[in-house]
Amino acid sequence: MGEEGLRKRRGGDKGTQDRQSLQSHEPQTTNLQKQAKRFVGLLSGICMIVGTIIGSGIFVSPKSVLANVEAVGPCLTIWAACGVLATLGALCFAELGTMITKSGGEYPYLMEAFGPIPAFLFSWTSLLVTKPSSFAIICLSFAEYASAPFYPGCDPPQAVTKCLAAAAIVVITVVNSLSVKLGSYLQNFLTAAKMIIVAIIIVSGIVLLAQGKTENFKDSFKDSKISLSSISLAFYNGLWAYDGWNQLNYITEELKNPYRNLPLSIIIGIPLVTVCYVLINISYFTVMTSTELLQSQAVAVTFGDRVLYPASWIVPLFVVFSTIGSANGTCFTAGRLVYVAGREGHMLKVLSYISVKRLTPAPAIIFYGAIAIIYIIPGDIESLINYFSFAVWIFYGLTVFALIVMRFTRKELDRPIKIPILIPVIVTLVSIVLVLAPIISAPELAYLYCTLFILSGLIVYILFVHFKFSWAQKISRPMTMHLQMLLEVVPAEEV
Repeated sequence: MGEEGLRKRRGGDKGTQDRQSLQSHEPQTTNLQKQAKRFVGLLSGICMIVGTIIGSGIFVSPKSVLANVEAVGPCLTIWAACGVLATLGALCFAELGTMITKSGGEYPYLMEAFGPIPAFLFSWTSLLVTKPSSFAIICLSFAEYASAPFYPGCDPPQAVTKCLAAAAIVVITVVNSLSVKLGSYLQNFLTAAKMIIVAIIIVSGIVLLAQGKTENFKDSFKDSKISLSSISLAFYNGLWAYDGWNQLNYITEELKNPYRNLPLSIIIGIPLVTVCYVLINISYFTVMTSTELLQSQAVAVTFGDRVLYPASWIVPLFVVFSTIGSANGTCFTAGRLVYVAGREGHMLKVLSYISVKRLTPAPAIIFYGAIAIIYIIPGDIESLINYFSFAVWIFYGLTVFALIVMRFTRKELDRPIKIPILIPVIVTLVSIVLVLAPIISAPELAYLYCTLFILSGLIVYILFVHFKFSWAQKISRPMTMHLQMLLEVVPAEEV
């Protein structure tokens, strides 16, 4: 079957046809897309947004946000403002997603607005830096919470946490490779589980407020540290907790009725997360002063010890559910980016192939999981977050700017959702500030390394995509054939 599938590709030039199809905006409707659309409706879309955003961030970022502004009032304001920015950015992506109904998130939008080079640089950076590092960070956070009860009074050994994180990546990768439906149902279950702990923390906070625990909110803006650099760094940490607001755009082809469900999922999902985040932070401050919160090793666990004892074990248990759910949502969507990049000829062609039996982009998901496991080996979460935050906001800003550009260059495109032009302008300007402010206020070599890595993609593009050296094709062709037979996958158009 594998060799026959390769022969049907008619000389291997299907990538050119695919790129022409992208330019004409005629979605390639395959059986994969027809089958997958049955499983990702409005409820699953909302759960995908909520489940992917609410992960480890809200349980670790409050400390980092507070450390930058040093007062309760600005801290809560930053959390609300991050939610507003995420909503505005997601609305920009909603217009893009319904105008260009292609999976792969930012990739097809950059391809349409600016051509193949920016799109390739995005896929190059996302596949090798931002997506796998995010997956690794979340799974490392899961491993730390999961192993903590077995090592009371001390930190778990690194070997234990890394093995647990790698095991989590393997399990999530296998689940999403086996079935779109199974991955979607798992996401719904884990989202429900994590909302239980969110509800417990919020309700506990409301009860404490009703009992008069408001002393930590008096003079909430006193002694605050407000500057452009401190606010920018606080936004970085807050937006890390909100990351995932654009995840539905990675599976646009698998959404049932995307013109309706994509914007509705955004309008319902992100404001719901924002309200939850603000209320959770208010709950934290009902039992901890700013100093106590900054000294806490795990804010949610400290809250549970003070409020839920002797049932405080509930908190780390459900935090585990929360992080694993966020990791599952990230894997479910990011695997589609690998698939689309492979389909356009910007990655190994086999990454765009589809499982014959299960109709999932199994090679793409497996590749994504393998890269994430490599990131676990050094296991430096802070460095991973620095690379992630800097790189991801470069392309967020560029993608939203693409929306502005296409308002003038592609007026003929159908726009079922059309937002006011002021919204993408605001998001673009904020993205520029978020990228430049940390470099100016606290320059580090990590930002230079990340920039050089992004630009190094130009060399890869010129050598292997533009010129397509024959020796590279001679190596990749037998690899593709053997992987195709081993994984039982074929090009999407043949499914």
